[in-house]
Amino acid sequence: MRIKLYLLFIIAFISFLVYGIINQKNYDPKAKRLACQNSITTFEKIYTKDLDFAKKLLVSSSYEIKSDIKYSNNMQSNLLGNFSTKQSDKILYEILNSFKSLDKKYDEKLTISYYIYENDKKDEGKKNKDAFSYAGYLVFEFKFREELLYKIQIDYLNTDTSDIKSRMKCVIESFLTI
Repeated sequence: MRIKLYLLFIIAFISFLVYGIINQKNYDPKAKRLACQNSITTFEKIYTKDLDFAKKLLVSSSYEIKSDIKYSNNMQSNLLGNFSTKQSDKILYEILNSFKSLDKKYDEKLTISYYIYENDKKDEGKKNKDAFSYAGYLVFEFKFREELLYKIQIDYLNTDTSDIKSRMKCVIESFLTI
């Protein structure tokens, strides 16, 4: 009887592991979880499912922002001189403030690092025609205690950056709905 119980436990444990491995392999980083992700190319990677405290930090404005813009090199930049990290940070702070729902103060902070990449359409390394259809993309990383929790890349289409605000909002919604 005891041997049957051990065998049953071992089989259940192995089944659980196999199920987890199969589900991990089937995760598609291009999977669309939100409506805002359906309208544009989006890649995301969730490094941990335990994000409750990180979300609390975000909605209580306990975060720090690190930003950069990578301007095009081979073609004339549409962003250089027209759009700066100061402007993009202002947009992001507006969006983050709209999600503030907790007044609690925390000693620790969530780090939100992002950069805006301007698509360099004269880059000879472009592999397909789709690479010419977008103006650039945004890459966001959410970190807590230097540990990467979540990363998302989302395209923007308008060279005048008019759609960057909606893309940033989608990024924050994506993080909060994990």
